[in-house]
Amino acid sequence: MFFFQFARKNRRIRSLLGLSLPLLWLSGVALIGTGAAQAEPQQQQPPANTQQQNPQPQPSQPPPGANTQQKPSEAPPPEAGGPGNDVGPYVIPKKKEEPPPPPAEKPKKVEGMPDYSINVEVPLVNLDVLVTTKNGQFVPGLKKDNFRVLEDGVAQPISNFSQAEAPITAVLLVEFASTNYQFLYDALNASYTFAGGLKKEDWVAVVSYDMRPHILVDFTQDKRAVYGALNQLRIPGFSERNVFDALYDTLDRLDRLEGRKYIILVSTGVDTFSKLNLDQILKKVKSTRNVTIFSVGIGRALVEWAEAHGYLGSLGSLNYLQAENQLNTFSRMTGGRAYFPRFQGELPEIFRDIASDIRNEYNIAYHPTNAKLDGSYRKLKVELVAPDGGPLKIKDQKGHDLKYQIIARDGYTAKHTVE
Repeated sequence: MFFFQFARKNRRIRSLLGLSLPLLWLSGVALIGTGAAQAEPQQQQPPANTQQQNPQPQPSQPPPGANTQQKPSEAPPPEAGGPGNDVGPYVIPKKKEEPPPPPAEKPKKVEGMPDYSINVEVPLVNLDVLVTTKNGQFVPGLKKDNFRVLEDGVAQPISNFSQAEAPITAVLLVEFASTNYQFLYDALNASYTFAGGLKKEDWVAVVSYDMRPHILVDFTQDKRAVYGALNQLRIPGFSERNVFDALYDTLDRLDRLEGRKYIILVSTGVDTFSKLNLDQILKKVKSTRNVTIFSVGIGRALVEWAEAHGYLGSLGSLNYLQAENQLNTFSRMTGGRAYFPRFQGELPEIFRDIASDIRNEYNIAYHPTNAKLDGSYRKLKVELVAPDGGPLKIKDQKGHDLKYQIIARDGYTAKHTVE
């Protein structure tokens, strides 16, 4: 500020006196002191709050008390922004290069405040495994080291392992058409066995379907609500059975829930007029995570009864056989089991087995070595191994070798991240 006022005063004095350049130079030197003295009273007083702000002096201004006079013979410093002409050595000072700002200080940790961290999504595959004897009895007491999980043929390191009775989240999905009302009525009566075994922390929904699915009761922990939903069913007026559409709708709803989910599908497996075909529903079953389907096929008992009374031809038998294969595929792909009773008396035991299977599974979790989120389908295989790496042998109380079966889902679909 001082330099700009000084330059203006010199120009004004030069125009008034009309002196030559040497005299002007001498007068400028002589007037430095008077110009500084006159410029000082013209400076504006700082505002009242200047003491509070306490700004640091700018680099281009001299500190207080410094000698601001320049000798005429000195060359302009390199900071000068213009040639040394008749307006003095200083025109517009160049902006000095500022030093880089100091690194930001790390925030001090406040006592009692938790540390913050960056979350990185790492794929985690959850796998429920059921190990039973050939008679269907659960094999307890297995350890983490007894299991080997292969994904596309590559062994995976198991990170989590447990055998705990977690709460059940299940949907009872029941076919209810007029063509097989009597058999479905017996199946519904038998399903009371499953509902009766529910615990207070379990969640169950009841859905029936004919042409379309009907939610009889949404997820509830009240057994009386489940019983009431089953009692609402009356003789249906439709013979259509769109199992593909009903199963797709149920899977789509369950996909929004966290944790393990189960579907108990009571059905003949016959589909009449679904909007979806078999390939589409199989793709949906593959892509839905953490859902296990237990199928109770009632078509076999219906076929045997119809054949005994001459109501069903060879074509009808073939349709029901194909339907059973579809139910078996749904269960096998998701790690469940399919039951095809021939008599109604088998149904209560079947529902007890399903409840036991759900509560006695081994829960395995691992981070896949193939961490690509490419939406590909990964095949899974679970083996029981001995400490030496060979096949595990299980013996009964008499020391005889027991034949066992391992029930787990065939694979899963990896998440897909769009680049």
